[in-house]
Amino acid sequence: MNKKNNEDIKPKKKMGRPHKELDKEQFEKLCGLQCTLAEIAGFFNCSEDTVEKWCKATYSMTFTDTFKSCCSTGKISLRRMQFKLAEKSAAMAIFLGKNYLGQKDILEETNNEDVADDGFMDAIKGSAASDWSEDGEDKNE
Repeated sequence: MNKKNNEDIKPKKKMGRPHKELDKEQFEKLCGLQCTLAEIAGFFNCSEDTVEKWCKATYSMTFTDTFKSCCSTGKISLRRMQFKLAEKSAAMAIFLGKNYLGQKDILEETNNEDVADDGFMDAIKGSAASDWSEDGEDKNE
């Protein structure tokens, strides 16, 4: 009989690919820049499934939930830059006023007295009025 001692037993080798480690700080910065799942996976040179699994292992959340919690810093930075730009750019100030303050453009009605009247509109109004009776019946029927 061939009896093996504990010393003779070799530890089993793990099969499959080595575990991919993602840098948590880099991941959170990419979320702050509003990068998509595909872009983050491309950055780390791994599959989207790997990023999903890493999020579940690291944050105990899906990528979508993790992204929502990590992307707020990027939005804050963007908002800060927009407000700073609004100090120099009228277009940005108008954009922010419309989006955050509910401001809107008010279109003024123009007076059409300057337009030459050739009588066309009066002719159409007269024609329409003559075709319809006061009770709404079509006189041509």
